[in-house]
Amino acid sequence: MTARIAGIGAYVPENIITNDDLARIVETDDEWIQSRTGIAERRISSSEDTGMLAAEAARRALDAAGMCAEEIELIILGTSSPDNNYPSDACMVQAAIGAVNAVAFDISAACAGFIFALNLAAGLFQAGIYRTALIIGAETLSKVTDWTDRGTCILFGDGAGAAVLKADETGVMEMLMGSDGTKGDALKCTSRTLGNFLTGTEPRMGYMTMDGQEVFRFAVKKVPESIEILLKRSGMSREEIRYYVLHQANRRIIEAAARKLGEPLGKFPMTIERFGNTSSASIPLLLNDMVEKQMLKPGDKIILSGFGAGMTWGAALLEWQPG
Repeated sequence: MTARIAGIGAYVPENIITNDDLARIVETDDEWIQSRTGIAERRISSSEDTGMLAAEAARRALDAAGMCAEEIELIILGTSSPDNNYPSDACMVQAAIGAVNAVAFDISAACAGFIFALNLAAGLFQAGIYRTALIIGAETLSKVTDWTDRGTCILFGDGAGAAVLKADETGVMEMLMGSDGTKGDALKCTSRTLGNFLTGTEPRMGYMTMDGQEVFRFAVKKVPESIEILLKRSGMSREEIRYYVLHQANRRIIEAAARKLGEPLGKFPMTIERFGNTSSASIPLLLNDMVEKQMLKPGDKIILSGFGAGMTWGAALLEWQPG
């Protein structure tokens, strides 16, 4: 028994922020951003928090699966920009959608969060513990972005994507996850600095910081490596893979991964131009876009691959059988 995606849904804030908009607050321009990242615009929330975006994506995924919230037994939400340390955003989603029979919790795996949620749910299905799940990747990265830092503020956006999973004989075929904490400083965001009556200082919130070159080198190595491992384990060839659904971090990373794998860029769909880097939300947002464009057919073999802070990485090979 494994996990099959029965329905997919996504939701993004209404506010579209273009590269020209960013040029008004930081030294940059549209050509500079697009040539380095492939990003033309992103969505930024002005009123909706991570839990609200996640709940709406979850509702849409349930509608797509033809299920009601009461049928869900498990909710796993991947995010690196939660609304609270506690309660978890997953619990807030549970309350918002009325999933009264579900256990709910968050996981922190940054941009690999949705993949980690998928793989964890698949493992719990294999163990016979649950048969239905709602997995979500949701972010409001705008609240942890330093809008004076040109190196990061041009990259990130807000959004959420969700998938309903059912236990079935088809679906996830192979999966992997990995971490390398020695590279943790390459991409980080301090929750609060140390501050108390002993230090005589107040705790302060931190902003996201990133070593772009280190992240690039890491991603270009780990993404093809992870895909090769899945292909070897499954005994499948690259020709049998319909699409590679990669975390939308940077167009250059995706192009480099395609070259390393010797695969045509057409097998690597992208939404980064419209949404930017939405961390854990990027893969479900991309999957939803592919479904809306009717790019996926029953029986298609696809590989999902995510990577991010930690450093963490994860991948899954699955057969697409919706409904």
